[in-house]
Amino acid sequence: MGRILLGSLLRRSSCSCRTISAASLFSSAAASSQALLSATRLSPSASDFCNSSLSLMGHAHLSSRASSCLFPSYLPRLLLSTKTSSSDDTEDVDEAPLPDEVEEDGELPDEWEEEEEAEPKLGDGADGGGIVLQNVPWGEHALSIAREVLSHYGDDMKLYAFKTTPRGYIYVRIDKMSNKYGCPSMEDIESFSQEYKKRLDEDGALGKIPDNLALEVSSPGAERLLKVPDDLYRFSDMPMNVCYVEDEEPHCQEKHGVFFLDSVETDTETCIWRLADVKENRDPQSKGRPLSRKQKDWRLKLPYAMSRTVTLYLDF
Repeated sequence: MGRILLGSLLRRSSCSCRTISAASLFSSAAASSQALLSATRLSPSASDFCNSSLSLMGHAHLSSRASSCLFPSYLPRLLLSTKTSSSDDTEDVDEAPLPDEVEEDGELPDEWEEEEEAEPKLGDGADGGGIVLQNVPWGEHALSIAREVLSHYGDDMKLYAFKTTPRGYIYVRIDKMSNKYGCPSMEDIESFSQEYKKRLDEDGALGKIPDNLALEVSSPGAERLLKVPDDLYRFSDMPMNVCYVEDEEPHCQEKHGVFFLDSVETDTETCIWRLADVKENRDPQSKGRPLSRKQKDWRLKLPYAMSRTVTLYLDF
């Protein structure tokens, strides 16, 4: 359940406008279908995405070196580069330049700034959710626009993460509450991306924010961190990977388990976990037999503070 990603990039000069946009693009039908089938075979949970309508708009070129979308390892990123000149009303669509491509004069073309990969942490503005503006002066205004656009979708679409960078990039992750995994469809992401980009352009033209901001819109993805206890109720019917400690000592060894949420004791701020009937919890000698009665009755009482990370378990 990797991230679904659509992005757009706008860079202006005095005589022309250069746009790299995937906001108006779905996955290539042939490449995406094959990748989805492969991903589904590797993890049955991927089949939830197979109902998405996939089509190719315009003349798109597949970039094989950059990856994102449903399963980052299996689906490449799709970008469109649209060049518009002030002296020519025609529009050409070609492949977006990649960061390691250099023009003949030795100058780097417009580049897409890859979001920094780091270990997810709660509130990091990425897989850990939350808001991170990094003190950019236009951040609050861009955030208010995103929230206003999302309000048009009712309670079904929420802002999971929002991050801005000093170089003028906006990274948005949107959460779909009615989806089992919290993943919006590609149509949802495209719709939001188009409307949000339109609003950014309007305020950029008025001088309220810079007029050359870059936008990337995606789903939270499987790596999303779940907040304890707030997110646990929502995903209580799914097994979860829980990293925890049994002692609050600084150097206490972390343990890992795959559990179902059994209950939450709010007065003592404690989660009660039970073993999930998955291969990690079965006896290797049992030849696939389900959990024993003793295992089914086992419970782990874990205070909120002793949970290090909780993520969705999808290998079932």
